[in-house]
Amino acid sequence: MSNSPVIVQWKAAAPYLLSLLRIFTGLILAVSGTIILFGFPAAPPGPGGPMPPQMVVGGWLEFIGGLLLMVGFLTRPVAFLLSGMMAVAFFQFHFKGEWPAGIVPNLNNGIPAAVLCFVYLFYSSAGAGRWGIDSARDKGES
Repeated sequence: MSNSPVIVQWKAAAPYLLSLLRIFTGLILAVSGTIILFGFPAAPPGPGGPMPPQMVVGGWLEFIGGLLLMVGFLTRPVAFLLSGMMAVAFFQFHFKGEWPAGIVPNLNNGIPAAVLCFVYLFYSSAGAGRWGIDSARDKGES
């Protein structure tokens, strides 16, 4: 079964799919940053008024980190930083302290933060994939 042509071709696609996932999650994060920082393409949710400093820092991390992930530059350290940021976002904005709703992402609207935390943790280990500046730079060094 593991040597069937379909399985072999599907396994060969993994580095490209890894890159597509990185590009897509980077885009999502960069757009989230533009919403927080610039109110584009829509105003951030909430009462309005001045943004708390931690949200501004998070917005810049999302915007710049998302762009770096999209192009696959410094993928491992950026992804590690973003994984930590998503963990902080989950526990600060979604964790409620009561059981089970407090910790279960399905019950506290924390699914995006929890999933992205682990996606970025994976990229901090796996790297950029086939399409990315890191990959091109690594080929040039060998």
